Amino acid sequence: MTAYIALKARIDRGDIIVLDGATGTELQRRGAPMDPAAWCGPATLENDHILTAIHHDYIEAGSDVVTANTFAASKIMLKAAGLADRSDEIVARAVEAALKARDLAGKAQVVVAGSLSHMVPVAEGTAKVDPSKIPSEAEISDAFHSLAHTAKRSGAELILLEMMYEPKRTKLAVEAALSTGLPVWFGMSARRGSDGLVKAFHHLEDLPIAEIIKLIPPQGIDAVGVMHTGAEVISDTLVKIKKHYKGTLSAYPDSGYFEMPDWKFVDIIPPDRYGAFVRQWLSEGVQMIGGCCGLGLDHIREAKRAADAFRTER
Repeated sequence: MTAYIALKARIDRGDIIVLDGATGTELQRRGAPMDPAAWCGPATLENDHILTAIHHDYIEAGSDVVTANTFAASKIMLKAAGLADRSDEIVARAVEAALKARDLAGKAQVVVAGSLSHMVPVAEGTAKVDPSKIPSEAEISDAFHSLAHTAKRSGAELILLEMMYEPKRTKLAVEAALSTGLPVWFGMSARRGSDGLVKAFHHLEDLPIAEIIKLIPPQGIDAVGVMHTGAEVISDTLVKIKKHYKGTLSAYPDSGYFEMPDWKFVDIIPPDRYGAFVRQWLSEGVQMIGGCCGLGLDHIREAKRAADAFRTER
């Protein structure tokens, strides 16, 4: 926990923390094939060298935290690809690839995080979940606990709850993350509804984002933020969060769109435009900035520049 203790001290002093950019979509961008049933999780098996290069590049770009490729590596995601029995191996190798990058960079202060999403199988060619194919809560809980604890055993110092937007699975993910005893950051995803209001990133219903915000536990969460969300929606979501949560805030948007199993790099936000958003979020009290699907090295370099400038100006 040495790296995280030092990072937490910086956070408590009010310093800005630069996260990494996308991992799964960066694998795709660099030529790793995405699995038609399980997206980016299985790619670790044959492409952990690419993962190490990605993490290393983000560290060199200024990232204080790199995220292992475990977002889609739970047993429930890997089952459709026939790889459920290799989930522990895939999670362990993903964390090891990030740790190797940290060692190669010679920057022991970088924190390696395990990503825990509540992703369930998505129909090929879409971004939509088939409700009839969602596993039981018992199966989901087992898969989440297994992933979180394997990430911890493999050397992750932090669990990132990513893309929280569905209440039942969010509760199960929170329980699994907290059961590890590791620090936990809570990342929710939002969209703007047809009425212009901020909703949870739930395509099956218009769920007010407040329904996800109220699931933030009163203890055990070191940071809360908005991720895998359009940049133009993040500030409005932060306003909602700050009504109920007074701790450290994070923001890392996505750009483009998903059609299983590929990310579509369409209308990706230019780095300078992203940088303007970063400066806005910093002025609104955000301490942790980075990028999600579709965003890469140029965006993280811009985030680092924005963070350095903000430190100088304040």
